[in-house]
Amino acid sequence: MAKTIASEATNLFFPIALLLPIIFLILKHFKSYFLSKTTLPLPPGPSPWPILGNVLEMGKKPHISLANLAQSYGPIMSLRLGTGTMIIGSSRTAAEEILKTHDRMLSGRHVPHSVPAKFSKLNDASVGWAVECNDRWKNLRTICRTELFSAKAMESQACSREKKVLDMVQFLSAKEGNEVKIGEVAFATVFNILSNLLLSSDFMSFEKEIVDKGMKALLAKYVELIGALNVSDLYPILGALDLQGINKKTMEVFMSVCSMWEPIIKDRREGRSRGNASSQTDFLDALIDISCTNEQINYLLLELFAAGTDSSTNAIEWAMAELIKSPESMKKVREEMTREIKQDVLKESHLPQLHYLQAVFKETLRLHPPAPLLIPRRAPDSYKVMNYSIPKNSQVVVNVWAIGRDPMYWDDPLKFKPERFLNSTLDFKGHDLEFLPFGAGRRICPALPLAAKFVPFVLASLIHTFDWSLPHGNDHNELDMNEKISLLLVKEIPLVLIPTLRK
Repeated sequence: MAKTIASEATNLFFPIALLLPIIFLILKHFKSYFLSKTTLPLPPGPSPWPILGNVLEMGKKPHISLANLAQSYGPIMSLRLGTGTMIIGSSRTAAEEILKTHDRMLSGRHVPHSVPAKFSKLNDASVGWAVECNDRWKNLRTICRTELFSAKAMESQACSREKKVLDMVQFLSAKEGNEVKIGEVAFATVFNILSNLLLSSDFMSFEKEIVDKGMKALLAKYVELIGALNVSDLYPILGALDLQGINKKTMEVFMSVCSMWEPIIKDRREGRSRGNASSQTDFLDALIDISCTNEQINYLLLELFAAGTDSSTNAIEWAMAELIKSPESMKKVREEMTREIKQDVLKESHLPQLHYLQAVFKETLRLHPPAPLLIPRRAPDSYKVMNYSIPKNSQVVVNVWAIGRDPMYWDDPLKFKPERFLNSTLDFKGHDLEFLPFGAGRRICPALPLAAKFVPFVLASLIHTFDWSLPHGNDHNELDMNEKISLLLVKEIPLVLIPTLRK
């Protein structure tokens, strides 16, 4: 999705004006589209502008713009984006149709041109961006589930996660009384948890990362480029020209990030060839065992790092911001910890006892879902959904941000109120379609079990060990909660707090 759509849209006119012959082809496409006969109408939606379609109506925050449009056009609607069609579901009923009833038929993936791999290669190397749910995709999902996200794998990794969180606590203890950017600390922690899980290595130094902002900036740039407004997505006929240079920039980031672990892949392969394979295997070993090439490993590792670190970091930052803004909720979390935890060092095994903390986590995901429009699906063929025609190759999205704030399903939907989850069976595992922060169906986030463990654990450790205050004695009521979006929902102004060790 677009980061700054309104401002970037103006820049589209210049390259388009230089390509008038191609524009005539685009107009011809529009003509054939509108004159085509279908047995059912498209979902309702605003009238498109010539050439651009409804791009300008998406705004800088498309999840909000689309939620507002749904008030006029209904729970399922359609927009024209360049020469393509976007179908948007904005209600529980629409989500059920898209993610459950027609899950198999609508399980293709809409892949932006900025993704640094040919579409044919994605089917062999990607879990998130695989164009279709083929056998190779199923095998990669199975490996991820078995090696990373199964109950057995999660249990075996618990000590490693606890060690990385303890490293975070020790770092913050040394920063007592100083300003700290919560997102940066959370990022370094989550990145090291994942790097040990995937490659048995630490890649992140708290001091170095927070001073240089190297890896966090790189991955944020990668996600930003994937979600940027791209002429190639609006008019695929222009894709090879890369008019905005987005594909080139994405590939540069891709190469820069992958250079970090390529020596490890080389050493691991050479060690195996000499018969020096380690008795303790990790995810990289599992990929080598199924004969993945270095290129395939690079694509998959980048995907897992980019998706896992940014989304988890954002959830931790949003949760801390909501608790700072709601002292009563913070007090309840602390009271629960005092009651349930009888030792200084928090363990993952304490989490099931912390019901209010889990409710805070769920309420944060309701108000601030990591990907508010999920990752766009694609209709491989024409289908009927809710008595409307969904054209072939349409982009299909579900606005989980809008559904999570819909007063039809939620009392006081704009208020941060963790109590709503205390006596509720609602969960985020894809069964309750009014609460879908991780999606549902065949394309549900495969890392859900891991995120459900380490995000609350990092959050609990921050609260259990430290008291937190805003800099300069600022009032918590004035804390800025504005957001920005690329593919992921990010706090626009990073959360800066001062830690004080709890006695």
